[in-house]
Amino acid sequence: MRIRRTLGTAALAALALAATAVGPARADASAVLTTGSLGGPAATVGDVLTASLLPGTSATFYDSATSTKGISCAVSSFSATVTDNPAAPGNAVEQLNTQTFDSCTSNVMGVTGVQSITVDNLSYTNTVGDGPGSPVTLAPGAAGPMQTTVVLNTILGSVSCVYQQAASISGTTSNTDNSIGFAAQPFGLSSGSSLCSSTGYFTATYGPVTDTSAAGSPLIYVN
Repeated sequence: MRIRRTLGTAALAALALAATAVGPARADASAVLTTGSLGGPAATVGDVLTASLLPGTSATFYDSATSTKGISCAVSSFSATVTDNPAAPGNAVEQLNTQTFDSCTSNVMGVTGVQSITVDNLSYTNTVGDGPGSPVTLAPGAAGPMQTTVVLNTILGSVSCVYQQAASISGTTSNTDNSIGFAAQPFGLSSGSSLCSSTGYFTATYGPVTDTSAAGSPLIYVN
């Protein structure tokens, strides 16, 4: 009887150790980007992710990191395609295909309105990490540097301001509101008149981000 009890205890201990080993492995098998919940189904390569501005926020292009002088847009949205979504921990990769801005105004002296804002040289590469701070890196693609063309209406007629970022800009994601955001990321003036700021600092938060390729367009989570 003593031998049987000893074997039974050993067997239970072995099962417990096996369960402990299996548990973390299953958790780690979650993809970096999942749909519907943390640890949910993986966002599939080729899926299209979209989002508009987080409700109550604006996209801004100000003349310094701490200024409120420049351009503010009440409407903006993006569309991106998942190109890589490995198991966590790691980095998922998206291809930013479209980014639009509308309902924009300016408080710059001499500017009477914002005619258009166009994002050029798409697509861009967006890398989404699941490490500390939930980092995001948006970088140029094969078409050239990240570039935005702003056409302003002025008291002297329309002028174009072309801003570029040849390297990359940084952002973060949040599972609280399923958002992706960028704060005061600099773009240098490539060409334009004296009414164009020498640097445009871009700030915007988009959310909730949804997977429009999956049934029901579920929310995107970063694991």
